[in-house]
Amino acid sequence: MNQLLNFRNLLFTGWHFMRWLRLGLALFVGIQAIQLRDTAAGFIAAFFLFQAITNTGCCGGNSCTVPTIAQKSNTIEEVEFEEINANLK
Repeated sequence: MNQLLNFRNLLFTGWHFMRWLRLGLALFVGIQAIQLRDTAAGFIAAFFLFQAITNTGCCGGNSCTVPTIAQKSNTIEEVEFEEINANLK
């Protein structure tokens, strides 16, 4: 029962632009695959549909996503500068 609630939570929350775009691409390519009877396009549509449903990207495990909570840092980093002399004769 708990897994069903987790899946339902995953399915109905967190819809952002890229997730909608993947769903749109899946539907468009899926319709084209059916109309043209193209198996390869059907697999591509299934891939995009899987990504939209599970909220994953090409990297897997959302390792490429930007964190939703900004982390604040109170430390000041020292920056070193190097002067380059452009007056070469």
